[in-house]
Amino acid sequence: MTQPIRWLQDEIADRMLQKLDIVKLDVKDVLIVPDFPGKHFSFFAKRYPHANIHSLTEEGITRFEMGRSKAISHWRSLFRGDTSPLAHYLAKGKFNLPDNSVDLVFSDLLLQDLTDPRHFLRECWRVLREGGLITFSYLGPDTGKELRTLESGPIQFKNLLSPWDMHDMGDALLGERFSDPVMDMEFISLDYQSDALLLVDLEALKLLQMPASEGSKQGVLPKKMTLEVVYGHAWAIGKQLTQAQNSVAYIEVNQIGRKTR
Repeated sequence: MTQPIRWLQDEIADRMLQKLDIVKLDVKDVLIVPDFPGKHFSFFAKRYPHANIHSLTEEGITRFEMGRSKAISHWRSLFRGDTSPLAHYLAKGKFNLPDNSVDLVFSDLLLQDLTDPRHFLRECWRVLREGGLITFSYLGPDTGKELRTLESGPIQFKNLLSPWDMHDMGDALLGERFSDPVMDMEFISLDYQSDALLLVDLEALKLLQMPASEGSKQGVLPKKMTLEVVYGHAWAIGKQLTQAQNSVAYIEVNQIGRKTR
């Protein structure tokens, strides 16, 4: 996302953290993906003061910007954890973290921009420790639904890369072995005073096939846009079990312990 839509990331992160506030979890390592300068640092610093914070930063954010933001929230953040570009994950499809190394994955408004969210879930499963938690938000398929009613014209719109509703995501979580998934959804309505402001946000949300500067010269657009925001979390439980088949989980022979008196 680009800078003009940063407020949205911060707002959704705040709502996610309110949901997380009631979860009891012993956190030693956190993975934030994507990471951005925002209010969530102060939450993690206060809630998990001794945790290592690993993060994947968005394109265009420098280490200096992230360090400054973390230092403002909590100086110890500078010395706990590590930071790397999100682009490295997108290129390699793999987090630069070992198996079973984090207790919490926090992902704010990323999944709608991934070609295959299932691969992301697999990587989260890999790095989460037994009993760890993934919590996330993303934009659902009804985002920008007002644009679909417009007649075809010079302004070209496009759908989200991964237009999954919350039922699709719930099924995917179960398919990737996560336990007790909880899904929720809300609509947020945005009002605009000009077409130019709307186009800037559409470009930031990757719903526009042309630069916002070109679209501002074309036609009349709706003065509002609806965002469908999907929230979810699930647990990494039973990691010692092999991949389930036909709803049955299988245990390797060497995982069966002998009963002792």
